[in-house]
Amino acid sequence: MIVPGVASQEIAAALSVELDEPLAAVEYDRFADGERLVRVPGTDERAVVVASTVSDRAHVELLQLQDAVRQRAEEVVTVLPYMGYARQDEAFETGEPVSARAVARAISTGTDRVVTVNPHESAVCDFFEVPCETVDAAARLADPLPSLSDPLFLSPDAGAVALAETVRDAHGSGETDYFEKHRVSDTEVEIRPSDAATAGRDVVLVDDIVATGSTMSTAIEQLSGPERVFVTCVHPMLAGSARTKLANAGADAVYGTDTVERAVSEVSAAPAIAAAL
Repeated sequence: MIVPGVASQEIAAALSVELDEPLAAVEYDRFADGERLVRVPGTDERAVVVASTVSDRAHVELLQLQDAVRQRAEEVVTVLPYMGYARQDEAFETGEPVSARAVARAISTGTDRVVTVNPHESAVCDFFEVPCETVDAAARLADPLPSLSDPLFLSPDAGAVALAETVRDAHGSGETDYFEKHRVSDTEVEIRPSDAATAGRDVVLVDDIVATGSTMSTAIEQLSGPERVFVTCVHPMLAGSARTKLANAGADAVYGTDTVERAVSEVSAAPAIAAAL
C-alpha cells in the first residue's frame, strides 16, 4: 500500500499507478493545541510511505506515518522524493549540528529501507541506519522540453554537470558545459561565465534543486544572446520570490518534477522511484 504525506499526494498517486498498489486514504488532522495527527486505514504487508520533507511539519508527519503503519505492516519502506536538510551534510561552524545526519537517524527508527531522489549530496545515504538507495530522476526533465535549436545543456557548477549530461542524453542531442560557482552566502552566489557559445542557441539550465533562484537567475544573466532559456530541476523548491527572479532574469519556462509539488512540476519522478521498489 502507498501511504502519502500531505505534501506528496500527487507523486504518491502516480507511484500507486506505476506499481499497481492501492493508495491509502490518509486523514490529516490537528489537535486543539496545534499538534498534528494522522490516521492511516488498514495497510498491506508492505507499506510504502511517500513523503517529501519540505518543512519541519512534514518531518513530524513522516515519523507519525511510519509509526502508524508499523503497527500492522511487516515491511515499511520510506520514499523521500525530496529530503529536507540534506544540504546540511556537515557542520559549517563549531557548535552547529550535522542536520542531515540528525534527521536521517530519526527517519531510520521507523523504517526498514529508504529510497530518496537525487539528494544534493549522495553521501547523506551513509547517515541512515537502514539501507538507503538513491534514485536519479533527472532524465525525466527532458520530456517537457519543446523542440530545441542547437541546444546547450548547462549546469550552474561542475558538481551538477552529470545531471546536465543525463538530460542531454534523454533529449537526444546537444552539448553540455558548466559555470564556475562560488557561494557567498545562503542567498548570494558568484558565477563565472562558461566558455561555451550561447548566442542564437537554446540553452537549458539543469540543477538538482532550485531553492531561492539566486544561482539560476545569476547564471541566466551571464548568458550572451541565447535564443531561449529553459530552467530545469529535479526539486523545484522555489522558495519566496524564486519564480519571479527567474522570470525577470529571462527564463522562458521552468520545468521540475513532482518531488516537490509546485506549479512547474511538469513531469513525475514516480517511474524512476517505481523501478527501485
